[in-house]
Amino acid sequence: MVARTHLLVVIVAVALVGLPVVAAVESPQSASTALDDDALQATNTTQSSTVADQHPPDPAADVLGWEAGYWYNESISVTPADGLNDSELDAVVARGMARVEQIRRIEFEEQPPVEVISRSAYEDRVSNDTSSMTDAQRLHQNVKYEALLMVNESTDATAVQADNQAGGVGGFYDPSAGEIKIVSENTSTPKMNEITLSQELFHALQDQRFNITSYNQSTQELHNAKDGIIEGDGNYVDHLYQQHCENEWEGSCLMPEGSQVPSDFQPHFGLYQIRLQPYSDGPPFVKEIREEGGWEAVNAVYENPPASTEQTIHPEKYPEDVPTNLSVSDRSDDRWRVLALNGSHNYATFGEAGLYVTLWYPTFEERLPPDQAIIPLVNHINYGSDGGVQEFDPHNYNHSYTAGWDGDKLVSYVTNESSETNETGFVYKTVWDSTEDAAEFRAGYQRLLEIRGAEAVEGRLGTWRIPDSTEFGDAFYLNQSGKTMVIVNAPNVEEISAVRAGAAPEGERTATTESGGGDGTNVVTSTDGPGFTVLGAFAGLLALAVTFIRRR
Repeated sequence: MVARTHLLVVIVAVALVGLPVVAAVESPQSASTALDDDALQATNTTQSSTVADQHPPDPAADVLGWEAGYWYNESISVTPADGLNDSELDAVVARGMARVEQIRRIEFEEQPPVEVISRSAYEDRVSNDTSSMTDAQRLHQNVKYEALLMVNESTDATAVQADNQAGGVGGFYDPSAGEIKIVSENTSTPKMNEITLSQELFHALQDQRFNITSYNQSTQELHNAKDGIIEGDGNYVDHLYQQHCENEWEGSCLMPEGSQVPSDFQPHFGLYQIRLQPYSDGPPFVKEIREEGGWEAVNAVYENPPASTEQTIHPEKYPEDVPTNLSVSDRSDDRWRVLALNGSHNYATFGEAGLYVTLWYPTFEERLPPDQAIIPLVNHINYGSDGGVQEFDPHNYNHSYTAGWDGDKLVSYVTNESSETNETGFVYKTVWDSTEDAAEFRAGYQRLLEIRGAEAVEGRLGTWRIPDSTEFGDAFYLNQSGKTMVIVNAPNVEEISAVRAGAAPEGERTATTESGGGDGTNVVTSTDGPGFTVLGAFAGLLALAVTFIRRR
């Protein structure tokens, strides 16, 4: 399903290996960007470009900018202060459809049903979705985010994602039923946010015209990649819709003040930022395509959607630079086996966006100053010429540690006891555009291990151990060979070679060059970005990041 909350944040729920996962997004809304001329053109030339005081005549046939008796620019009789009754909701939905058509220049095939549900009903829905997960599916989720060193093995990663989802969704489109659900604390007379509604209406329109449910979004990377067009287009339309509401539609849009998100909503910010990427990089990706070739060029992208988050982080790589399709050979002993997921993919991919957040997140979580960070906090923020955060493209996912990504695949390993002990392992293979790119990521991940308390294991090449007394207590083996970098994980050093034969070999560690090509201990730590050298200034930026979650 496609879900949304409008804070400056969008949260999207979609099925990923049996689990509804969350994508958090800062909604790109900039009143300073010039309005698009063709979006201002009236479908009926007799219409005024301002909101009409009277109900204009209906057209002889359905046309762009008119739906179910309402033109995009006419006034409707509603009393938003006391919420919307059924007839008022119908009018708002019909005019919202007309406005989406007028902006995006695509006709709805049919009107999707819109229902208002309570927050508790939505939380029950999320709980029911996750309650049916198998032990293997839960283990897979745990392994994935333990590999990124974001969720430790004693924490249920499924529950973390469910909490992210349940607390922050303001509405969603359910393609299986073709229905829109708006989440509200007041279901009898809901106070509708028209921008939230427009997002879900556009998702219904996408489903009707572009068959977006046919996309393969079975991994986090594939999900974010395809959302580069799904949510990139959706949030660009939202951006234009917001501009109209602040200009020629001023005073007619339903935009209640305050947030519908519970005051105690505290998402896991690392997982949240991974899923935010298509919402931040997607709108400028779509905008550039539209400026070069019009809406028809954007429509064509649906036939060839982005193949990776790399293609929206670096739009010049779309569509030619496709990722390498990796295979990971099984070299485990008889005790360890690849986790079977009964028909679902038994692997994960995170892409450039996921690996960027992996190396950035400790800076946020630990409040590290730039000289101790892998990727400084401020590298993740796009600032405008006025010194403020860019609202249309607020986040940057480009850094030298992860630029040059060309493919990744993580395979989970378990034993017969893993369901009870939660002791797991993994083999995570990544490939890069060059040996230097692979070395730089290796250095970054090694630094991540150090931040989590890892120490080099004497007498073992490329082997690291995080003490069991800490939250990520495990053993890790890092091996770079040319453009390929492999990470092997196991509960202890002795088990690493059981998960993957040949890993963690005995030998003396040697000095590494700055490129990181060997199995030494040197790490290049990035200190780029604005000079937040004191913790107090860093804390201020941290507060700014949290504000993105809270603001509506």
